Amino acid sequence: MKTANVTFVETLYAAFQRADIATIIAGLSPDVRWEMVGRSSDYVRFGPRKGVAGVQEFFKILSENEDFTEFQPNEIYADGDKVIVLGRLALKFKKTDRKVATDWAHIFTIKDGKVAEFKEFLDTAQFAAASKT
Repeated sequence: MKTANVTFVETLYAAFQRADIATIIAGLSPDVRWEMVGRSSDYVRFGPRKGVAGVQEFFKILSENEDFTEFQPNEIYADGDKVIVLGRLALKFKKTDRKVATDWAHIFTIKDGKVAEFKEFLDTAQFAAASKT
């Protein structure tokens, strides 16, 4: 049986697939903690961000630099306020024309029906190498 948190996270992925970032932003706590784990010196989208403005910046950087050819959540698990999602992506960097393909893991912490924390784990070495001009 699906939990409300799983259903909520699935709506966020559906919004991402439609490039509907406003729906994602509306699903965030005002003081959300958002992190693509890695060193910001390796790639501009890596590192922690705080608050809605930080997440908006994250998606702005994504749209300016990356063209996805695949983005697929494959497995979703829930435990209390955590939703863990395993998936796969492939994309091309706009500035370098280089491609990456990697598995990823996302961990959402849901509080009061909103994303309070998000962490993304993926092959940071591929991103760092492919994004360098």
